[in-house]
Amino acid sequence: MSDGREFVNAAGELDRDRLILDHLPLLHHIVGRLAFDMPGRIERDDLLGWGMIGLVGAADSWDASRGLKFSTYAFPRIRGSILDELRRLDFLPRGRREKLRQLERAVAGLEQNNGTPPSPEEIASTLGVPLDEVDEIMHSARVAGCVSLEDGPTNELAQMLSDPKSEDPVGSAEWREMRALLIKAITRLPEQEKTVITMYYGEELLLKEIGVILGVTESRVSQIHSRALYRLNRELVAVGGKL
Repeated sequence: MSDGREFVNAAGELDRDRLILDHLPLLHHIVGRLAFDMPGRIERDDLLGWGMIGLVGAADSWDASRGLKFSTYAFPRIRGSILDELRRLDFLPRGRREKLRQLERAVAGLEQNNGTPPSPEEIASTLGVPLDEVDEIMHSARVAGCVSLEDGPTNELAQMLSDPKSEDPVGSAEWREMRALLIKAITRLPEQEKTVITMYYGEELLLKEIGVILGVTESRVSQIHSRALYRLNRELVAVGGKL
């Protein structure tokens, strides 16, 4: 005769499976908002599979008694699982790494000569390449900065391609100042870049959704997003703001 433990275990398995199934949309949302333009050999299904490992792990270790919502608990574990796998891969081709080094040298040289970080257009002119190619290299630098433990872009370039942020709590004087600087900087962005930033951060749309609205590919949205972040951080540096 059963002692009842098998029924408890079965109920626990059902709760776990329900958590996973109920939060598949969260997994798809995280993958859809990763501003990464991956090489052809890495498919969206790969990202979903790696994220699923994080989702299952979160379901196995979540403790409801601690008062933390499961979605809040699972979010960093899903994203971290994807980034961990990307760190394991050498996904940036050698040719792209060399172009990244050329871009870093151009940025450093122009900044030394002019005293301020160069614009994307100035970088393109110095390298003698179209602006679209600078976008591709910048985006590679952003991805490498996010997922590489080493051999990524220099710290300065990585910061220029990062999300502008303040470590102070929301509501602090410095946070309010940073928010005001960002709003001004966003209004000065070229129209397409302003639209991407507004839709991505303000409306929290997926990259694919933004691409449909703009009539461009998801990869192109990723590149525009990286260029816009570079411009925003360039503006903050120019006015003495903090990256």
